[in-house]
Amino acid sequence: MAKVSVYDMTGAVVSDLELNDAVFGIEPNTVVMHAAVVNYLANQRQGTQSTLTRSEVSGGGKKPWRQKGTGHARQGSTRAPQFTHGGIALGPKPRSYRYSLNKKVKRLAMKSALSSKVIDNDIVVVDDIKTDEYKTKTLVAMLKALGAQKALIVLNGVDDKVIKSAANIPGVKTTQVNTLNVYDILKYNKFIVVKDAVAKIEEVYA
Repeated sequence: MAKVSVYDMTGAVVSDLELNDAVFGIEPNTVVMHAAVVNYLANQRQGTQSTLTRSEVSGGGKKPWRQKGTGHARQGSTRAPQFTHGGIALGPKPRSYRYSLNKKVKRLAMKSALSSKVIDNDIVVVDDIKTDEYKTKTLVAMLKALGAQKALIVLNGVDDKVIKSAANIPGVKTTQVNTLNVYDILKYNKFIVVKDAVAKIEEVYA
């Protein structure tokens, strides 16, 4: 089992923690992680873009010129796609980009992402993250003590004071165990996780 140090908010080591190899010690599968990231980004797409087809553009009811004898190609409406102010041919319409991955693939991707953080020494386990008031300065001091800038902070549950204190720090995001995803783990340089959250992650994915 991999062993990591557990820090407090001042950056001092308070204990050690053994990580479950079934979750934090596997060989990262880059193909599966890539599939999970692509899936996450696709599911974030709104799919609300829309263009007007020739039948939806106002006007164009009159035939622009007679069918034969003008030398022009025959036309039925000035709202056909080849005309200025005409409709759009084959343009985007509202649609859903969502698709799902196999459950085993999602689990493997999560384990691979977590293991990659351990391999790269980018995981930081903190005994507890708490603040008595809404103070960005408290979280900035903690990040500085832990040597982290672009960081994902994983909490065991919702803590409004910590979440709002970290909300306007550039390059920092807070999340909970139940909303953790592969994209966020890989996006941020440091993976800062509360000790209780590690136990919950191992409980879910081991």
